[in-house]
Amino acid sequence: MSEPSTDRIVDLFVIGGGINGCGIARDAAGRGLSVELAEMNDLASATSSASTKLFHGGLRYLEYFEIRLVREALIERETLLRAMPHISWPMRFVLPYHKDMRFEGETPTSRIVNLVMPWTKGRRPAWLIRFGLFLYDHLGGRKILPGTATLDLTRAPEGRPLKQKFTRAFEYSDCWIEDSRLVVLNARDAAARGAVIRTRTKVQSAERAGNLWHVTLVDQETGHRSTLRARGLVNAAGPWVKDVISGTLRLETNEGVRLVRGSHIVTKRLFDHDKCYFFQGGDGRIIFAIPYETDFTLIGTTDAEHTDADRKPECTPEEADYLCRFASEYFKVPVTRDDIVWTYSGVRPLYDDGAKSATAATRDYVLSLEDTNGAPLLNVFGGKITTYRKLAEAALAKLAPHFPETKGGWTAGVALPGGDFAVDGVEALVQNLRRGYPFLTGPWARRLVRAYGTEAADILGDARAAADLGPDFGATLTGAEVRWQMRREFAREAADVVWRRTRLGLRMSEEQIAALDDWMRQ
Repeated sequence: MSEPSTDRIVDLFVIGGGINGCGIARDAAGRGLSVELAEMNDLASATSSASTKLFHGGLRYLEYFEIRLVREALIERETLLRAMPHISWPMRFVLPYHKDMRFEGETPTSRIVNLVMPWTKGRRPAWLIRFGLFLYDHLGGRKILPGTATLDLTRAPEGRPLKQKFTRAFEYSDCWIEDSRLVVLNARDAAARGAVIRTRTKVQSAERAGNLWHVTLVDQETGHRSTLRARGLVNAAGPWVKDVISGTLRLETNEGVRLVRGSHIVTKRLFDHDKCYFFQGGDGRIIFAIPYETDFTLIGTTDAEHTDADRKPECTPEEADYLCRFASEYFKVPVTRDDIVWTYSGVRPLYDDGAKSATAATRDYVLSLEDTNGAPLLNVFGGKITTYRKLAEAALAKLAPHFPETKGGWTAGVALPGGDFAVDGVEALVQNLRRGYPFLTGPWARRLVRAYGTEAADILGDARAAADLGPDFGATLTGAEVRWQMRREFAREAADVVWRRTRLGLRMSEEQIAALDDWMRQ
């Protein structure tokens, strides 16, 4: 097909519709730049919908002396919590202690402890864990989240699901986050500020021509080709960041990305409280067991090398067995493959710093600016979901010399769509929604508020009964909600709705999902 002319020029073109790409697009659009973003699949279709779904400082990163990364993430937890109290909320983490807890391989901290206290023989002393939690409490200027406490597991309800040998635990704070909704809401806010968000659009090529990039796009569904020019290019392609450099842009680089697969299992509900468990295994690794979608428990994650970004990551039977065995070291009732209702896996694109193991590889982000040959190119390596906003600020700071008229940072105090209410205001929103729409059940109303916040009522409109919301696809998903996602949230097919905009695929049958897909395509 013929291509339109390339008269259209934007300030910034972003490759990649994960959290980093959408976060950068939102920040840039809010500073007054003209922005376009292309994602070859759905938003958050790769790494950004397959995380452990936590805003956290990274307690174990303290052992690698990644103090700046941890401090930045700890400060960000509360900044983000205030901006999105519908999709993020405080969560308490229970870390059972036992005397055989060990370091995972060699870390800077383990080497010091083994040198000064050789009799520990690779074990983590309780005082060291408590000191780490003291740092965790105080590095980030905590104001909303409560600090560390000690639990007597022989008396506390958190001890009931655990084996009797666990008698003491430390309890600390981090936050839950609905990861793929975070991406979608950043994209929505970017679009509201003028950005153009193109999903299922692949960047076929991009070439420098003086002070501009010439970008060729292909619509993945229609095959339509289009071109545009951009004053700056951001490569936020996640696992494909190196492929974009060498393939799409045809440039050489010495920088690399290390692909690390993290797999998770979702089981039937294993305990009846709303706190998360932080478990350490005999091999020194850690996993979380997290209350998930009311009726389930999320367990993860693994760390395994993943060699090919184009190979879809899947939780292998060996990884599922490993997570079951790991959790069974702690729970009274063993976790088995029969308990698993769903698995998922994502690839973390870590900056290749030459670490010996996947676990030891840095979780910090690296922003590489190449502007010696004309129009600037910013390559984004690594990062973690907690620091996405700070990464976006740092990216715009790198690009600022090329856009001298750009406004300064603005995102720290600005709510995402639907998040314009108090951190502790969810219950009031739920009650108000049920008063306005008496046909809603409690769980239904809560789900809507947790997904859409103050916009939940906009979806329901003037409905006076459930039948007014259009087709009922099951699990409280209605035509009105799906239309909202298609018109406002870039959803195109059923998988976008039931596995990324929501997680209702856990409660829907294959037939229901197929019926939804047919309805959306019509």
